[in-house]
Amino acid sequence: MEVKEILARCDHTLLLQTSTWEEIKSICDDGIKYQTASVCIPPCYVKQAKQYVGDRLAICTVIGFPNGYNSTAVKVYETECAIKDGADEIDMVINIGMLKSQNYEYVLDEIVQIKRACGEKILKVIIETCLLTKDEIVKMSEIVTKAKADYIKTSTGFSKGGATLEDVALMKKSVGKDVLVKAAGGISGIEDAEQFIKIGASRLGTSRVVKAVKNQNEQGGY
Repeated sequence: MEVKEILARCDHTLLLQTSTWEEIKSICDDGIKYQTASVCIPPCYVKQAKQYVGDRLAICTVIGFPNGYNSTAVKVYETECAIKDGADEIDMVINIGMLKSQNYEYVLDEIVQIKRACGEKILKVIIETCLLTKDEIVKMSEIVTKAKADYIKTSTGFSKGGATLEDVALMKKSVGKDVLVKAAGGISGIEDAEQFIKIGASRLGTSRVVKAVKNQNEQGGY
């Protein structure tokens, strides 16, 4: 697989609590230069980033991040604000406690409400696979499909683990045909990214792929 094909599937990500505008601006520049699918950034920078990149790059942001236990009303409001500020894509975190309580209607209704707030924008649903059993991953795949979200996503990158090939394969097998899979958290570089794509991931949440390409370019590798 060509490197540009991998880059085109990457949400170039910077979600650290310490992220400054200069750092966000820098990953936007990289996203444009390397033609990534989007940049995934904190909500407070969405408006400024969208004004900066215009139509040259999609802006993705996070909702209920990273713990997911905000009320549904708060998550919906966050989503509405992000869309108003110019977000093209929304990555929301489910309420994991409600899932583990088997309150599936709550989890489903929340995703449905946020999808409605997104309108025509892309919604990715983060299920935090490292905290779930295999049965819970399958159940969430069913719920995300029923809610008609666009993607199911493995991880925030802020919990005890990130994406695994096993979990991505299980999600790909379990979701409906109209739901895509995003792997995020711990993707180590170009070769690792390619493995996740081969196993079924349509998007990757990572900053390491762009960094690897930049390093190789400096060394004359690409």
